[in-house]
Amino acid sequence: MIDRDKAAKFPAAANFAALTPISFLTRTAAVYADLPAVVYGAQQRTWAETSARCLQLASALRGAGLNRKETVSIIADNIPASIEACFGIPMAGGVINAINTRLDAEAIAFILNHAETKIFLVDRRYRTLAAEAIDRAGREMLVIDIGDPTFGEPPSYASQTYEDFLKSGSDETLTPFELDERDPIALNYTSGTTGDPKGVVLHHRGAYLNSIGNALSWQMPHFPVYLWSLPLFHCNGWCFPWTIALQGGVNVCVRGVEAEMLLRLVKEHQVTHLCGAPIVVRMLVDAAAATEESSEKLSVAVMTAGAAPPAALLKKAQEIGFDITHTYGLTEVYGPCAVSAWRPEWNNLPIDQQAEMKARQGVGYPVVEEMVVMNPETMQPAPRDGETLGEVMFRGNLVMSEYFKNPEATNKALAGGYFHSGDLAVCHPDGYLEIRDRSKDIIISGGENISSIEVEGVLYKHPAVSAAAVVAAPHEKWGETPYAFIETGPGKEATEEEIIAFCRERLAHFKCPTRVSFQELPKTSTGKIQKFELRALAQSDAV
Repeated sequence: MIDRDKAAKFPAAANFAALTPISFLTRTAAVYADLPAVVYGAQQRTWAETSARCLQLASALRGAGLNRKETVSIIADNIPASIEACFGIPMAGGVINAINTRLDAEAIAFILNHAETKIFLVDRRYRTLAAEAIDRAGREMLVIDIGDPTFGEPPSYASQTYEDFLKSGSDETLTPFELDERDPIALNYTSGTTGDPKGVVLHHRGAYLNSIGNALSWQMPHFPVYLWSLPLFHCNGWCFPWTIALQGGVNVCVRGVEAEMLLRLVKEHQVTHLCGAPIVVRMLVDAAAATEESSEKLSVAVMTAGAAPPAALLKKAQEIGFDITHTYGLTEVYGPCAVSAWRPEWNNLPIDQQAEMKARQGVGYPVVEEMVVMNPETMQPAPRDGETLGEVMFRGNLVMSEYFKNPEATNKALAGGYFHSGDLAVCHPDGYLEIRDRSKDIIISGGENISSIEVEGVLYKHPAVSAAAVVAAPHEKWGETPYAFIETGPGKEATEEEIIAFCRERLAHFKCPTRVSFQELPKTSTGKIQKFELRALAQSDAV
């Protein structure tokens, strides 16, 4: 029998080390020092050079007075400094707060104050937006200008440029601080569509584990070439800065998500992996299909989250050489942490059935302790029948620490020992989860529950539909009915009558839209459709 009391007396330094993704950079810089780490236009840096710059940043931050657990905010595109911030800030003991570049000054000012930002790194492209936000915030903080002559002269409010700031630091190994692996590594703010955004606190242990989970679940080999088509401000780029360091890969940095530019970079750098919202994936597939070199087959692994790729898009993607993996997650669980894990026998299914399999949110990453569909009232698992609706809940190391300075919201989200996602799903007999809706998006028509996701899935099968969203609209007789908002593909057209008839052929009639509007859909910077705006439109155009 093991004597636990005796075992506990052994030196902790010999048998325990706090988990942190910083260790991935340390190892890769030592083992693969001369391999490329970052490419941005004409710039190219090795892992040794990138590690040295991260150490300089950490040293400079400490020299500027940053203390452990204090916040460093950054507003920037997917440029090398953004990658360096993912390592340099936590190496200094700080907490990285990557700000959405599409927020307005008022929202950014709220974040700067709520996060208690001590140092603010500003991409010169956003100098005007940052200036207004800093003025509104009215707090003292050190501002560093991430210079780019393309966007004019350094702003007057910045103390110095990023490159000069790095020169004030040392690339020697820092004096280590006592790291608790539950220390915060990142503070990410939710979209805040129904009020002020909530600050999600993530820790070193979770970031370490989910970075490994990315590589395992995507079967990512060593030395991937990763294109940054996903914003780094979105859940810390889904933890991929740390995953790419783990695998000794190349970060291909880029500003924006213009399809032709991304496709050019894919070919120029022989990109092997990229992530993006469904709209970005569709843009890339359409751009590749339209090029004169469309006969040149690519070989790119594509990870997406949100709405699952419809069969038509999946077929076109496969023909071009995009292998799509569908994932699921939330900011509160470090981004994607569940995947529609592919089974070999599904390769023999017709493309429509393959799309159905990919559409499921699937199973948790290997590093997820538990992802389950629960009855939120009884806190008992829903039966695996593919029909009984419950709420998706998570437990384990990939659940956030808290909502920063919001104990009421934290306690509600973590009630009963699980994180409550707010997503409604069923569990199939094989254990794979399939989300049917957000709890707030269920449409109740004549007492019947209608899943907006189910209706959207049918709409996406129509050849003219590029993007679709279904919301509840008030109805004099039925209380609510589905209202469909549709964005058509290039050169494609459809009518309201045609869309409604298409749905009535494939759905119970009470589930079909009673109104259809054709327009460009409002989206977040990460490509998610902003349903709250569409609900407002539906309310004003009720039947």
